Amino acid sequence: MSTVIAYWNILRKDIENYYLKPPNISWGIIFPLSWTLMQLIRSSGNIEIIELLPGLMAMSILFGTTSMLAVTITFEKRGRSFERLLIAPISIGTLVWAKISGAIVFGIINAFVPLLLAALLTTLEGINWIMVFMATLLIAITSTMLGLMIAVSAKEVFEAQTMSNFFRFPMLFLCGLFIPLSQLPTVLRPISYLLPLTYGTDLLNGAIRGSSMLNIYIDILMLIFFAILLFYICHRNINRKWIR
Repeated sequence: MSTVIAYWNILRKDIENYYLKPPNISWGIIFPLSWTLMQLIRSSGNIEIIELLPGLMAMSILFGTTSMLAVTITFEKRGRSFERLLIAPISIGTLVWAKISGAIVFGIINAFVPLLLAALLTTLEGINWIMVFMATLLIAITSTMLGLMIAVSAKEVFEAQTMSNFFRFPMLFLCGLFIPLSQLPTVLRPISYLLPLTYGTDLLNGAIRGSSMLNIYIDILMLIFFAILLFYICHRNINRKWIR
């Protein structure tokens, strides 16, 4: 019971203090929508909203979760709040899940913002909603873990955001968000399969457009694998960098 209470109190504090910070709103919502608007203008109306929706949802999750962790982790490291959390009678695993749960929820909410906007502009018939939610959840978890891994190494918010951009922007072009993997140079395709967002985007494409490149079970298994791997890396880095 004490673990559940500690988990909830940490999560509630993050919700109250960090969720509506300007970096989260701008990077998590405004930037993906601006990018999509640019795509529509560039295409002169030849691309339908439904074709851009999987990429927009995946990008909204990616930028929202990583921006959230950049704020929460770096602020608390600078304010030495983690020193008080680390001496609390809870495990490191509970602490990590409490810190990332808010970012996961924030990423899921971000994903459904463009979905609601798309519903106002076009019909959403034929969508596999169960797979959409599963893909959204798995992308949110893996993206949050990636953001935590970056934030652990940063000292300031701007530093964490800058480091995140080294991962986020290449993913826009290597994960099939807007450029199909079949159109990438052959030398870059192996890199695409090493990125978790590739499988998340493919799963969303299959659920929304019915045009996934891989088997959906492969996508799900790979996303679970990346989630476990990134959690292990984050857990190890926290033990090494936060606990002296």
